[in-house]
Amino acid sequence: MSGLFGSTASAANQSNASNTTGDISKDVALNNPPEDGISDLAFSPQSEHLAIASWDKKVRIYEINSQGGSEGKALFEHEGPVLSCCWSKDGTKVVGAGADKAARLLDLSANGAPAQQVAAHEKEIRCARFVEVSGQATPVLVTGSWDKTIKYWDLRQATAVASVNCQERVYSMDTRDKLLVIGTADRYINIVNLDKPTEFYKTLQSPLKWQTRVVSCFTDATGFAVGSIEGRCAIQYVEEKDASSNFSFKCHRQTPPNSRDISNVYSVNAISFHPQHGTFSTAGSDGTFHFWDKDAKHRLKGYPEVGGTISSTAFNRTGGIFAYAVSYDWSKGYAVNTPQLTNKVMLHPVQADECKPRPKAPGKR
Repeated sequence: MSGLFGSTASAANQSNASNTTGDISKDVALNNPPEDGISDLAFSPQSEHLAIASWDKKVRIYEINSQGGSEGKALFEHEGPVLSCCWSKDGTKVVGAGADKAARLLDLSANGAPAQQVAAHEKEIRCARFVEVSGQATPVLVTGSWDKTIKYWDLRQATAVASVNCQERVYSMDTRDKLLVIGTADRYINIVNLDKPTEFYKTLQSPLKWQTRVVSCFTDATGFAVGSIEGRCAIQYVEEKDASSNFSFKCHRQTPPNSRDISNVYSVNAISFHPQHGTFSTAGSDGTFHFWDKDAKHRLKGYPEVGGTISSTAFNRTGGIFAYAVSYDWSKGYAVNTPQLTNKVMLHPVQADECKPRPKAPGKR
């Protein structure tokens, strides 16, 4: 893509690359965003299309052009708030899942055919992801629910091909290659090797002391990041041989003026990994987002407050666009949710050096 999105940074931008405060002045607002809280964002792995799940019971699909312009291309409805959305690997199918205890699929190659229900649980579905399972010729959908199960679905069949019991309600789920990570209530984290999809390869308690808000897999599938409600993020590798590289750090905290002993702590709502550089973003209830280099244990950029809590984030397939939803995240309960609250999606053009990892020091591997 040429233009504002996908262009290389100007000389002025590159000269400021060492400045750790990022610029959001060129961020572009998505046209005609959802009418209620935004719960999930997902870019197509094959094209510049963005799917958005919302509490207004809809999943919307937008096309993004090289100048950051956006146009609604498709929409389908659920019978309750939609909590998750995802794309098939070939970019032809979008799935939404949510409070109506169902997952529904829209086939964008089916010439306007309506969305079809493809999954059901006994309680609300919190997460849905497409995975590739050994022995399955077609893509498999995995859904995680507050009924304390994950289920695998062959889209050609009406019933689940497998169901796995979890310790608690599923709060977050992510996948990369053969890695599936499931975060539940009570801070359990289950790791699945998709060569054996009905077994937990490993189960651990989150290294963070408070409730898990989000899990997100590394781009190389060697581990995952965990974000909690207590302004912390943990970097966790799957294999014991890499355990010395595990660590956690504080983020999304603010110290009020003239009060050094007080720290306001905010939830980490979203973690997204850059598809090329392997660096990652965190975004939270404080209304800020940051880019980090896990290998250097270093913050690359921090950005000003965006005017509301950030509920979800996503990089596009090239890493040239970073989308973030400015929308109420329910962190202060239902009473705070008023019609006056902002609901918008912003598209941040990622400049050349914003997400690049720090150069390694000479002599270091």
